[in-house]
Amino acid sequence: MNLDKYLQEYARLTARNGVNVTPGKYVLLNCALDAADFGRMVMEECYKLGAKDVLMLYYDDKAARIRYENASLEVCGNIPDWRAEQRNYYAREGCVAIHIIADDPEAFAGVDSEKMTANTVAAKKAFKPYYDIMDKGGIRWTIVAYPSKVWAKKVFPDETPTKAVEKLWSAIFKSVRIGRGDTVKKWQKHDRILKRRAAKLNQENFAYLHYKNSLGTDFRVGLAEGHIWKGGSERCAEGIDYFPNMPTEEIFTMPDCRKAEGRVYCAMPLSYQGELIDKFWLEFRDGQVVDYGAETGLRALKRLLETDEGSKRLGEVALIPYDSPISNLGILFYETLFDENASCHLALGDCYPDTMKDGEKLTDEELLEKGGNDSANHVDFMIGTSDLEITGIRHDGAEVKIFENGNFII
Repeated sequence: MNLDKYLQEYARLTARNGVNVTPGKYVLLNCALDAADFGRMVMEECYKLGAKDVLMLYYDDKAARIRYENASLEVCGNIPDWRAEQRNYYAREGCVAIHIIADDPEAFAGVDSEKMTANTVAAKKAFKPYYDIMDKGGIRWTIVAYPSKVWAKKVFPDETPTKAVEKLWSAIFKSVRIGRGDTVKKWQKHDRILKRRAAKLNQENFAYLHYKNSLGTDFRVGLAEGHIWKGGSERCAEGIDYFPNMPTEEIFTMPDCRKAEGRVYCAMPLSYQGELIDKFWLEFRDGQVVDYGAETGLRALKRLLETDEGSKRLGEVALIPYDSPISNLGILFYETLFDENASCHLALGDCYPDTMKDGEKLTDEELLEKGGNDSANHVDFMIGTSDLEITGIRHDGAEVKIFENGNFII
């Protein structure tokens, strides 16, 4: 592996395919401190494509932890106006946004949950103009990853830090299709496959999906009326295509947050706010989580579910075949960006308005009336297994098998 060559290609892929920077655009570049060198490479690529300006915003989980441990609840639950206006201003200017993550999956283990919840709720309120513009297609955005040593050691605990980082880089490059051929063409082909799958499910227009597997999942979720299956590239309000997640293997849509029944078991650990939740289950009734359990991270799961009313309901349904590139790597990444693209998943919390016909034109209240969930959270958790069965139920009650043995058969 020629790391320098692949890094340069990754930076180009992020700027060109990820957010598709166009001349005259502001770029908000949110970058983990560990990824600073790579962030500067991406920054240069953005300028090459004609960016008006690139605002580098570093974040540091270690510093954030010190703040949570020492600052008051009142401080943690307050987003200063200047900080909110910084992000909201660039959203109004029609910016594009790049997020480079290099997270420690357990960065905030043991931190005061009340402070973290207060910060989550405050951020949702403070940055609402930003997210409203994003929901209406006014911001092109993407998320990519950079392997920090602590993350790499979590994924490959038996390796030295250097070897662990090398192996994680190899896995990341494979997942974003870098190496062995034209990366752009491979992404174009992949995009067509995802869009064909989404088109097929849109033709079916199912009312419900029924999930079953040997973990104990027996779960039925309603789909919102007018729901739209999407996958691969998105198109912003300006008519320009971009990829919100790199990698991406999913097709996804909007569930009706009032219609979910039964029990669903996780298939992978979930890292939520720097704390691992594992071997957990959720029991739904009338769309809402009414009971839950976890062998690890019960406190974090409780914090997630109690953030607000919408955190107990679903905002996304996503389908990914078990036989897919990231799943076939056989690696547990402990990072949702990758693990969600290796497994069918659901999301607790906020919905994506553009996964409902004309959903971007609705107010939060109007969307909620149609079954679109509203929450400060949007947290994906993985439920796909090698024996997962999913049946689509039409409005007339007819059933169509969608998944068998973990893979699409429709």
